[in-house]
Amino acid sequence: MPDVFADLVGQDEAVDTLRRAAASAAALLRAAHESDADDPDGPADGADPGAGMTHAWIFTGPPGSGRSVAARAFAAALQCVHGAGCGECPGCHTTMAGTHADVRLVVPEGLSIGVSEMRALVLRAASTPSGGRWQIVIVEDADRLTEAAGNALLKAVEEPPPRTVFLLCAPSTHPDDVSVTIRSRCRVVPLRQPPAGAVAEVLVRRDGIAPDVAHWAAAAAQGHVGRARRLARDPEARQRRDAVLAVPRRLTGVGTALDAASALIEAAEAEAEASVAEADAAERAALQTALGAGGTGRGAAGAMRGAAGQLKDLEKRQKSRATRAQRDALDRALVDLAGFYRDALTMALRAPVAPVHTDTAAMAEAGAQKWAAEGALRRLEAVLECRTAIEANVKPRIAVEAMMLALWKG
Repeated sequence: MPDVFADLVGQDEAVDTLRRAAASAAALLRAAHESDADDPDGPADGADPGAGMTHAWIFTGPPGSGRSVAARAFAAALQCVHGAGCGECPGCHTTMAGTHADVRLVVPEGLSIGVSEMRALVLRAASTPSGGRWQIVIVEDADRLTEAAGNALLKAVEEPPPRTVFLLCAPSTHPDDVSVTIRSRCRVVPLRQPPAGAVAEVLVRRDGIAPDVAHWAAAAAQGHVGRARRLARDPEARQRRDAVLAVPRRLTGVGTALDAASALIEAAEAEAEASVAEADAAERAALQTALGAGGTGRGAAGAMRGAAGQLKDLEKRQKSRATRAQRDALDRALVDLAGFYRDALTMALRAPVAPVHTDTAAMAEAGAQKWAAEGALRRLEAVLECRTAIEANVKPRIAVEAMMLALWKG
């Protein structure tokens, strides 16, 4: 079995940093154990706390760079009984599988992470590790923390328990993503967009995908490992991409622009609904069973009558998750569309770079001849502005309609 960092693609410098930190953490634990054996009340020494390990980390990088992969791999290395992330011991195996008792993974299901959830996690993280190593909290998309949730996390980061480690994932350390005060108390691990060749190699090695398909998918996904895997393995994902890349030639007037906007929104909604349907049904069934659904007698009937509030809370959480899934699906479509106009721009400039979408290169070349560099750039900016508007909570339909009209007008 490969070690825990094997799937962190094209991030050699970051992996080296994390390996050294894991080794330092293991040394700290050994020193503490030896000190306790000699003097249960004595200080832990024999390891240099500044050798690489600290209690709070931020993993930054563009989408698809592997922020959460790096955080989970580092957590496994910290729980590794050999101290290096061997990938074979129970600590590595359970952490990577998401079942380790001392590792908490926070994945926002909605548009933000609330203060109540963060307070509960901080309280749980303050307990003594059951396995004798570390309590670890991984916060994916830490840029979605509400202000109150960020303050709750800050208090824990400022005065951390001795065996607790916080691993935060965010696009950058800009104040819009991570507060300055939290950033100042964390060590930053910057990740880069992995090269397409490295992504393709992983798809071939780990997923058994044919080399030609792997290289096409890696280029089309623009270095996003998860997206490349979906494109390589899921025919429906490829069909959705084809529909997005057909948009430029459909824009012949106001009516077609608005129709294209509706089609893009509806496709994102359908994809999001399909992605959450199974989880929604399982959660609802589990809650109904826990509340006594199917039972008989007055007690069971009374329990179900009192369950309306809990079912309503579940529906609210599921609706928030569906909204997040829809926006993620729409953003993937916008990234594909941006890649097309980027290709047209580079072709208009005769830049010596490979196209993102090799299968639409002829259409991009035609667009480059028609629009010239300035027109291609304006269209690329329209797509990027649409992404920014949606991130700022502009209604997706309004943002997409405005983008389509801008693409038509040029």
